[in-house]
Amino acid sequence: MSETLTVLVDGLFRQGRHNLSVSLVAENGGLLPAWQPGAHIDVHLRAGLVRQYSLTGDSTARHHYHICVARDAQSRGGSHYVHETLRPGQRLTISAPRNLFPLAPAGKVILLAAGIGITPLYAMMQALEAGSVPFALHYYVKQRGDAAFLSALNAPFRHGSCQIWYSDEGHSPRCHLPDELREPAGSTQVYLCGPAGFMTHLQQQALALGWPASQLHTEAFKPAAIGGPASTEETFSVTLARSGQQFTIPADRTIASVLLEQNVAVPLSCEMGMCGACLTRVIEGEVDHRDTVQSAAEKSSSDQAIALCCSRARSAHLLLDM
Repeated sequence: MSETLTVLVDGLFRQGRHNLSVSLVAENGGLLPAWQPGAHIDVHLRAGLVRQYSLTGDSTARHHYHICVARDAQSRGGSHYVHETLRPGQRLTISAPRNLFPLAPAGKVILLAAGIGITPLYAMMQALEAGSVPFALHYYVKQRGDAAFLSALNAPFRHGSCQIWYSDEGHSPRCHLPDELREPAGSTQVYLCGPAGFMTHLQQQALALGWPASQLHTEAFKPAAIGGPASTEETFSVTLARSGQQFTIPADRTIASVLLEQNVAVPLSCEMGMCGACLTRVIEGEVDHRDTVQSAAEKSSSDQAIALCCSRARSAHLLLDM
């Protein structure tokens, strides 16, 4: 979890009107760790500024990593830094790839992307094409000129198709449903990445058409608003099963912040419940899940994990496997 490596910014490339792709190479010129489509890395942009970005492009090319970052008017720092400060030759620390959004074996794959959500799905599309797996990619952007990887997406494919839909031409995801989604198929897996509203809408559409939730896979790049009634913020306690240490978690603190303050190692990354770095098995207690990295099935299973950076307890006490 804590493995890091040093890379150099090898190049910055415009991808559509608002995106920059960043090429990273190992500082020593060697091969980078292997990864699979859907993986992301933590990028330490500067002191105290760590962001998670999906790896994109050809997952078999290990001399480079590629990420793509949208210019975000609501940037919490990462987007602004990449677009305004990052330059070729700059040295960065990154984590090894982690994959919480892997491709599952399938007879066919439907890829649904919106905005910068194209980044992991572009890597998936390339892997599917290389592996002769039929696919259909539907990519939603606001207007022409916004699409990333446009020339590659417009190339002919042997095993799939790519269609780009423009909201200002009447094909926003709210009023357009891909044909492939209209008929559920047991051998087909569906992957969605984009803003929370986009994914929620298409998931609801798919479920209403009969797709089982197990065939729908999502990854958010911003934390989604957690639905349902907000639980009252109350103090609770956590016990670490391996050491027996017990800590009180005040209403205004996260579990992670309290543990770190007490010199308990917590593998933090996004600190928004999106990356899964701090997921920890829960032995006893009822979790108030506030992360977006786990599925509803995972959150309701008998073997639960808690995101220490954001989730809380509905019970007075949690016993954690750490």
